[in-house]
Amino acid sequence: MTVKVSKRAEKSFHSIKDFIKLKWGELVANAFEERVIDFLDLLENFPEIGTLEKIGDKRIYGFQLTKQTKVFYRIKGERIIIIVFLTLDKTQRKNLDEVRPSRHSAFAIPNPDKMDF
Repeated sequence: MTVKVSKRAEKSFHSIKDFIKLKWGELVANAFEERVIDFLDLLENFPEIGTLEKIGDKRIYGFQLTKQTKVFYRIKGERIIIIVFLTLDKTQRKNLDEVRPSRHSAFAIPNPDKMDF
């Protein structure tokens, strides 16, 4: 299977990494990135490693990447689509929005029906 990262997931990943870099430094941010890369490699071989989440009528999987970060993805044919990286810490979410202000938060789970994959 191949892994495809949505634009929203890419944006949320970079926002979280930027926050980690500001808060704890380059070394910790790079360790987070390595963990994401390791997870994506693992996901190619074990696509159902995550917990099946019930979001509408879609089969969305969630995987706890770190204590504060969860990744959501779906399987569509032979592709695994990373939907979003979500920070679970409310304080961190607020600080992330300050680091990367936007009209729409990159940390809400998007409606998979409205995403083009």
